[in-house]
Amino acid sequence: MKTNKFSFIIIVLFLILLNSDSLLATNPPTKKFVVVLDAGHGGKDPGNRGNGYKEKDIALNIILKIGAELKKHPDVKVVYTRTTDVFIPLDKRAEIANEANADLFVSVHCNAHSSQAHGTETFVLGLHRNADNLKIAMKENSVIYLEEDYEVKYGGFDPNSPASYIGMTLMQEEYLDQSILLADFVQKGFTNKLKRTDRGVKQAGFLVLRKTYMPSVLVETGFLTNNSEGKFLNSNAGQQKMAASIIEGILNYKNSLNLHSTEVETPAISTIENTSSASEVYDNITFKVQLAAGSQPLETKPYNFKGLEGVSRQKEGKLYKYYLGSTSDYLAIQEKQRKAKEVGYKNCYIVAFKNNQKISVNEALKSKTK
Repeated sequence: MKTNKFSFIIIVLFLILLNSDSLLATNPPTKKFVVVLDAGHGGKDPGNRGNGYKEKDIALNIILKIGAELKKHPDVKVVYTRTTDVFIPLDKRAEIANEANADLFVSVHCNAHSSQAHGTETFVLGLHRNADNLKIAMKENSVIYLEEDYEVKYGGFDPNSPASYIGMTLMQEEYLDQSILLADFVQKGFTNKLKRTDRGVKQAGFLVLRKTYMPSVLVETGFLTNNSEGKFLNSNAGQQKMAASIIEGILNYKNSLNLHSTEVETPAISTIENTSSASEVYDNITFKVQLAAGSQPLETKPYNFKGLEGVSRQKEGKLYKYYLGSTSDYLAIQEKQRKAKEVGYKNCYIVAFKNNQKISVNEALKSKTK
């Protein structure tokens, strides 16, 4: 009798294990969203000392506040490049992000100027568009002079030579649009909620962003050299507000990539047609609406995209990107974007392609119309 009971227990345990394995196979654990937080400067590199404040300390305080809040989200993993007052070479910061297989890299800094300039600006990697952007990049990149063998480590890069920036390889190109999206979220938070002066989303040649293999931004939280802004950034309240705004930007970006499918069937919405007789067609240009992006492929079924039909998927670098529509008619794609926002894709945006290569929408709109 005891043998029969023992056999029965073994069978039950086997069935439970078999069922749990099946559940794990059908519901694999969701990969956490990895954010690498980088406090600019540190240790022997104090950063700027506008009004006697220390950029390295302010940047670290803001980063630690951001990390503490993000860690409260169970689906987010936080990695720091530094948590204390230590010197970290620029290439090491990128290495930390790459080894963490990060989804985002956010570097926080404070600005300085010889005038009472003020306001926030967020940078993505790219060729500088004006002399001011170049000066900021030069200032931030000059930290490499504190590193041993910097000529070898950075391939002869000279932070003070404009020629070095012209020759900078745009290694972040495949992540540029996602970096700009994140930067835009951050800047809107600074402007709309904190009422900080908006200096915009900009491109410049920052070494700390150059070798990261994920969407990356460098945030200049304000000018320590400005009397009131410096005081604000040096205060605990000011740092808390700046951190909260950056957190919101990161989460808004993360949510725009959140592509977990549901089993609830949503009534299909027919592919949107341009009901107006007007059109604005551009030669050799294809417009699409980018709905979202993610690291895992998702079926382009209506129930995965709030009922929208006509969604396509394209792999670009490490990300799968999801587009609604495909047309040379700019008015038609605007209508598709309007409908996408109506069903819940508030942060969707129009992208443009020419000969299967992504270009800026501004460049596309300069093309000759039919």
